[in-house]
This record gives sequence, C-alpha cells and structure tokens, in this order.
Amino acid sequence: MKKITTFENKKVLVLGLAKSGIAAARLLDKLGAIVTVNDSKAFDENPAAQTLLEEGIKVICGHHPLELLDEDFALMVKNPGIRYDNPMVVRALELKIPVITEVELAYLVSEAPIIGITGTNGKTTTTTLIAAILNADGQSAKLSGNIGFPASDVASEATPDDTLVMELSSFQLMGIETFKPKIAVITNLFSAHLDYHGSQEAYEAAKWRIQEHLTKENFLILNFNQEKCKALANQTKATIVPFSTHEKVDGAYEYDGKLYFKDEFIMNSADLSLLGEHNVENALAAIAVAKLQGAKNEAIISVLTAFAGVKHRLQYLGEINGHKVYNDSKATNILATQKALSGFDNTKLWLLAGGLDRGNGFDELADDIAGLKGMIVFGQTAPKLQNLAEKLGIPVFKSENVATALKEVLARTGNGDTILLSPANASWDQYKTFEERGDLFIQTFETLKNQ
Repeated sequence: MKKITTFENKKVLVLGLAKSGIAAARLLDKLGAIVTVNDSKAFDENPAAQTLLEEGIKVICGHHPLELLDEDFALMVKNPGIRYDNPMVVRALELKIPVITEVELAYLVSEAPIIGITGTNGKTTTTTLIAAILNADGQSAKLSGNIGFPASDVASEATPDDTLVMELSSFQLMGIETFKPKIAVITNLFSAHLDYHGSQEAYEAAKWRIQEHLTKENFLILNFNQEKCKALANQTKATIVPFSTHEKVDGAYEYDGKLYFKDEFIMNSADLSLLGEHNVENALAAIAVAKLQGAKNEAIISVLTAFAGVKHRLQYLGEINGHKVYNDSKATNILATQKALSGFDNTKLWLLAGGLDRGNGFDELADDIAGLKGMIVFGQTAPKLQNLAEKLGIPVFKSENVATALKEVLARTGNGDTILLSPANASWDQYKTFEERGDLFIQTFETLKNQ
C-alpha cells in the first residue's frame, strides 16, 4: 500500500456502512484520518458499527443529522448506493466538501495497476473471466470492487506484482476524482438505474467517467456492436481497442465461428463454455484485456472452455435425469432474459420466469420465447406471462415459487430437455434479493439431484 499522507489529521465522514463503508473507515483510520461513521441503522442492531467503535472509530447511528456536517469535514466518502439527492450529500456539496466513493481511495493507495470494467450487462462475468485468465497465465490478479470485494480492502493489501481486476458500477464511478485504470472496459450501454441517475444521459455519463483521466498510454476496450459505444471512440484520449461479433475490428472479434485478436486466431466460438451471443461479447472483451496483458493463448483457451459461469448469471448447475439445468436468477429484467434465451434451442427449452410486477408488459419478449417447449410461471407477474405464452401457443403452468417450479417442470420434461430459470423480473415480491431466489433454486436442484 502506498504510504500517502493526504488524510493525516483530516476529518473525514464515511456515510453509510455495508462492506465498502467498513473498508473505507478502516483504511482512512490507518492513513491517519479522524474518521466519523454515520449509518442509518440503529447502533444496537448494527454489528458493523459496534465493531468499528471497538476499534476506536467514532460512529453515529440511527439517523443522519445535518448538523453533523458543521464539524468542518475535509471529505465525505459516500456509500455508492446513497443517492446524490440525499440531504446529507446535498448539504456536503453545498459546503464544498468533496464527496467520493471508496474506489477513489483504492486508487490512491494501490501499488498495483488496475483493470476497470463497467457497463450495463456482463460486468461480473467479464471481470471474473479476466481475473481467471490472468491467474491461469501465472499472473497475480485480484478481484475487487462491485463484484463483492471492497476495492480499498484489496488495494491496501496488493503489491506492485499484482493486478486489481475491478468491477465498477455507475454509482461508484460518480464518486471518483483522479481514478485512472491501466485498462478500462465498457461492456455495453443499455437503459438502467434511471431512478438513481434521473436520465439515460446521466447514467451513460457516469459510466463514461471510467476513461476521464486516461491518456494514449492507457487502453479503452469498447463494444463496437453498439453504435453509441463506437461513437464514443472519438471522445477519449485513450487508445481504443474494440471488440465485435458483427465485423472485423482492430481488436477482438468473431468471424466465421472463430475468435481472433488483431487477426490472430484464438479459438473456435463453439468451444466457449458459456452460451449466448452476449457471452461471446464477454469473452472477446476478456480476450482483449488478456492479450494486452501478455497472456498466452493457452491460458485464454483453458478458461474460456471450462468456465462454468458466475453464480446466478446463466450458471450451469448440472443434470437431473438427462435434463440440463441453468440458474440465471440475476436476470431481473426482460433484456437479461432475452440475452439468456439467445443461447438455447427453444424447441427443447423450458423457461421458468416471473417475479415482481413493476407495471410493465412482456410483449417485447414474444419473439424470444416463440417456440418454447413450455413455461412455468410464478410470482406477481405470472398472469401476464401466462397470457403471453397462451397467445403464442406455448404450454404454460403456474407454480408457487422457483422451488416448486423446478419440481413441476421436471415432472413434465422429456429426456434431453433443458430447464432455464431466467425470471425477467426482480425478486422482491417473494425474496429479498435475486441471490436468495437463486440460492433456493440451487438448493432445490441439489436436493432433487440426490434423490
């Protein structure tokens, strides 16, 4: 860790705990800052705050008192999930207190170079693939950021011989000031998080901040399948490395069923372990980073042919009585389910879908589910999905939840059929998170498999 003195004897407010807040508070304390943590959760129900207090860090819990900001703070480190219209954040900005997120701290102390990955879809899969390839090549890559490992925790332990492979959300990128990765990746840009950002333009501007401090010595990997990403190539000082499944580009591309990097054959598309065109895109982005990092083709091939997927993201669980089963609980919107469906033969596929009703219809899913062997629907949107399936002549059955849906579909499938949980809906009608929904599905799979 770099021994910086930037925060010595400076009063810093950490707003919001969770993993990133805890990591930021501890790092700042180690760097000599006078740290105050403010979290909305009551102290007696807040084990993290209790632990930090035991470590000598001041904590204020249960509410966000605006008068706290009268204490002449030099900096606020904000939990990424806290919006900028939060009264504490608004007041801090009015007082000219800089507001950053924890990834900026990570950059300031990291001795290791950073590969930063952002985008609407595919971030986690691409991040995981990149780290796996670099490690297979004998390099030391460490996952960090939005993927579940607080960036400042990982950065404080990293050495110059390591590489931080960091997943970055738009929320995190809004709170950077000097953050500069060696290589940046934007997987794609679709509509997302408009409730937080207010507009698609603001959301995309937040993502675009990943390249804000890059120079021609740095690389920006862009998805040239998207015209909006291709247009952005002229708006950065970084060296562009494109990837595409539609055309030959001066980077990573798919042509005639083969994957290339700058016209060097890497492997056949059919040998990828992950299904769907979106995963070909993810693989190409990972190949681009790996080749820029000097990884050997053998390492790339070994990972891309064996990778089983990230948990809850088109994760292959295995077989039950000749039925292949996939868990894509992360598919919390129609677009994610459309991408998942693109990798399967509908005539042998049963789709399990449903969840929170946000008021939208599902007509745009019609072309993607046409010809399905069958559907099991559940949750608040079950009636809407059932109606669509019946219009398309798809056999459809209602079930209570993902566990009962798996049991019911197994009773109806033929040998050689595939079962895909890809809900196309958020989970909050029945589950706290998509992870909880997916974990129940996995647990049910394991139980049924061992019967």
